[in-house]
Amino acid sequence: MSKQIQAIRGMNDCLPEQSGLWQWVEQNIRDTVKSYGYQEIRTPIVESTDLFKRSIGEVTDIVEKEMYTFEDRNGDSLTLRPEGTASTVRAGNEHGLLYNQQQRLWYMGPMFRHERPQKGRYRQFHQFGVETFGLPGPDIDVEVILLTARLWQKFGLSDKVHLEINSLGSSESRAEYRDALVAYLKQHEDKLDEDSKRRMSTNPLRVLDSKNPEVQALLPDAPDLLDYIDDESRQHFDLLCERLAQAGIQYRVNSRLVRGLDYYNRTVFEWVTDALGAQGTVCAGGRYDGLVEQLGGKATPAVGFAMGLERLVLLLESLQLVELPAEVDVYLSLLGDRAEAYGLTLAESLRDALPGLRVQTHCGGGNLKKQMKRADKSGAAIALVIGEEEVNQAVVGVKYLREDKPQTQVSIEQLPSLLGGALSQNL
Repeated sequence: MSKQIQAIRGMNDCLPEQSGLWQWVEQNIRDTVKSYGYQEIRTPIVESTDLFKRSIGEVTDIVEKEMYTFEDRNGDSLTLRPEGTASTVRAGNEHGLLYNQQQRLWYMGPMFRHERPQKGRYRQFHQFGVETFGLPGPDIDVEVILLTARLWQKFGLSDKVHLEINSLGSSESRAEYRDALVAYLKQHEDKLDEDSKRRMSTNPLRVLDSKNPEVQALLPDAPDLLDYIDDESRQHFDLLCERLAQAGIQYRVNSRLVRGLDYYNRTVFEWVTDALGAQGTVCAGGRYDGLVEQLGGKATPAVGFAMGLERLVLLLESLQLVELPAEVDVYLSLLGDRAEAYGLTLAESLRDALPGLRVQTHCGGGNLKKQMKRADKSGAAIALVIGEEEVNQAVVGVKYLREDKPQTQVSIEQLPSLLGGALSQNL
């Protein structure tokens, strides 16, 4: 017997009992972005490796350790996308969508990073993201935060997540802060772990993200980023805070909240939850006015966010907040050869008459008891029973599986009307 082939570690199957929740999440996302007038963009899963080296940076963990990179038959270096922002900017530049224009875009799909797999974090994972372009003011920053807040409301998670915000200032003020931070860290270099020492020379703001307790103990006395931001960024941030308060959005200013890449500026935000045990980020966003130009376009203001769907689904599952409807409305039980042939045609006519009706036709034969077990397991609200006698009389037996109603019999002509009334909430 041949050895079974299994999925690659960290790249998981989504089984039928799980896919319903995923579809529910995805549909709520689509409905929400549509209500804000955002348009979907779909980019390739594979991009030129240079795209991510130039956007993310060659000295980052993602590029150095985590990307799935390979040469194709032409010798070109290609990479499975590790995130969605760079691809969106590349597409916007390539197709002339960004310069002197305003765009509100969204995407959803698989990303790839070679990380140590753990619950809610896999090597193939899925992200939903929003990217907006051509809007420099804090009003669009507020809008994308409001969009995320509306999603939490739809998901029933509003009381399970909280918002943290900060301002990175301009590139000039951030460079000044970086120098002050490095000077402080060098005074305590003996207490830094090797990762923080490496980051101090390559990407010092990421030291603020360190999970090492000894490093974290040093940070309360470190220079505060908000003391270094320029006047324009301060005004931008103050207005952002004012607008969030006016919209009823509660937030906490976290001056340690940073992004390590130089193209980020001004607003950064994260939605954080404690419901998965250790505090975890379920959505991260910010303003990145420097990226479009960095990738070869004209200078364009931009702000967006990304949300990991695996972690979101895990959160919904752990809190048991979602009760999904059954996948089937009507189960068609067919007894005998004539009923089987008749039933397949009847099922098609019902789908024509009632668009949206979900009809599952019994296949494989078996007695009525066996078929009723299948009907119950399907989750259908109604079973339709057809045997030799029903075919001869052009009628169908109607059995209510979820309500205490007596079984009845109706003509084929009356059936669409009966089902339309009984299942109106699902159609």
